[in-house]
Amino acid sequence: MSKGEERFLCISSYEKGQDFLRQCAADGVKPTLLTMEKLRDADWPRDVLEELVTMPAGLTLEQTINTVAWMFRGRKFDRIIALDEFDLESVAALREHMCVPGMGRTTTSFYRDKLAMRTAAREAGFQVPEFTRVVNYDELREYMERVPGPWLLKPRAEASALGIKKIANPEELWRALDELGDRQSYFVLEQFVPGEIYHVDSLIEDGRVIFSAVHKYGKPPMQVMHEGGVFTTRTVERASQEWLGLTDFNMRLAPAFGLKRGVTHAEFIRAHADGKLYFLEIAARVGGAFIADLVETSTGVNLWREWARLEIAHMRREGYTLPMTRDEYAGSVLCLAKTAEPDTETFTAPEIVYRMKKAHHAGLIVRSSNPERVETLLDEYSREFAERFLASMPPPDKPTA
Repeated sequence: MSKGEERFLCISSYEKGQDFLRQCAADGVKPTLLTMEKLRDADWPRDVLEELVTMPAGLTLEQTINTVAWMFRGRKFDRIIALDEFDLESVAALREHMCVPGMGRTTTSFYRDKLAMRTAAREAGFQVPEFTRVVNYDELREYMERVPGPWLLKPRAEASALGIKKIANPEELWRALDELGDRQSYFVLEQFVPGEIYHVDSLIEDGRVIFSAVHKYGKPPMQVMHEGGVFTTRTVERASQEWLGLTDFNMRLAPAFGLKRGVTHAEFIRAHADGKLYFLEIAARVGGAFIADLVETSTGVNLWREWARLEIAHMRREGYTLPMTRDEYAGSVLCLAKTAEPDTETFTAPEIVYRMKKAHHAGLIVRSSNPERVETLLDEYSREFAERFLASMPPPDKPTA
């Protein structure tokens, strides 16, 4: 097959993955994008797309399969790629239906279903906060007698902190379950473990981690989502026990969960009570909320582009070589803003390398060779962002584009 005939079908329900599409084109692969009708006019790299196809919201899996099967009649797609987490399951089903290489539905569940991933992590010997499925009421009663509250009632297939409820006592749980009705089994109940939250973002090849970067959130994402505030995250000092321990922890996850190739965004907690590291969750996607830009700023690795290069190298049965990396430190500060175009130009530190341009958002990325300088800037800027820009609104029940 000549390189001119190689094609990827990329599917995304949200506006993201532009660098993945650009890298495909740069390497001679023709990308087609299938996205939602409401995103037809979004900022896609139209100059590199072979075609942009849209579909209405709310299609069933069968309707999505029929749509893609119709697209296959005119073009042969060598890979089907989910650019967004919420498309992982449908894309896994599409791969199996079309017999296209890539992760299938069973493996995908370990990266989408919070109950499946916790069960797999526990069976593989990882520390996990105590949890239980929400299926059998006697099982729930036994769990609440054995595991002290508070607990978190989490949707099994949402991303980030969407839909999570903090439960203080059994009566509160039963009320919440009554409200959920037939949706109860789509949730998992987990012990709330206060601690420091970290995220590790990785590239996977042949089932092993070939690159990872460790960062630490300021406030936990769930707290920012539900209580409001400024979101921050920064690179962990590379010689620290946190970096070494989390790198090792994350290294062992890939073979345990079964992803052969791609990107992961994993979250861990160091509990205040016992100082141990616990697995929280993992996703087979590039991290959101500015995280891809943060990783590139601190390491020089663009996760979107390297993911595309990994997929292309595998398709062509060629070796993949990680680009040169750098060992700097970066941090990001981000919040919802009261005004449509908040002015961050008054922040003038020479370490600022990126200013976010998105309606009703204020955001900066800083970079330094000194991790303490990054931490100092984030502390200062998060306070000022809260005073100048911060808008508050109730957390959404569902993700927004």
